[in-house]
Amino acid sequence: MKVFLPVICAALAFCGLASNAAEVKPIGRQLVEIYRIAPGQHQAFLEFVAKTDEANRIAGLPPRQLYVHSDGADWDFILIQPAETPPEKQAAVDAAWEKVGLPSGADFFLEIRKYIAEHSDTYAKGPTTAAEFLASRPSAQKTK
Repeated sequence: MKVFLPVICAALAFCGLASNAAEVKPIGRQLVEIYRIAPGQHQAFLEFVAKTDEANRIAGLPPRQLYVHSDGADWDFILIQPAETPPEKQAAVDAAWEKVGLPSGADFFLEIRKYIAEHSDTYAKGPTTAAEFLASRPSAQKTK
């Protein structure tokens, strides 16, 4: 029995890894927006973001995640949201934007620029964990 115990433990561990491998889920893509706001425009910017969040709510989408600077680097707000609007929600989003009175196209560009001194956008995979990200690699999939 002592000889078989390590073999049984190894087999159970392998089965546990194999069952976890089958649970690999796709990692979403997020848009991360980092803003430095023009002097005196912080409240107006947040009110504008609140209107976009209300439009999302009306369309059945969650609000963007808002992070407010408290110490450190030179930014005021970070917004994180899914990188793409689900195609089946686009018409509802368009209708909701119109309902709450948000501008679109060039008018949106001109309106939001009133509040911004500087901004950057980047795309990121997540939210995830280190283990989930490593398991999602094509090379990790081939070893299963």
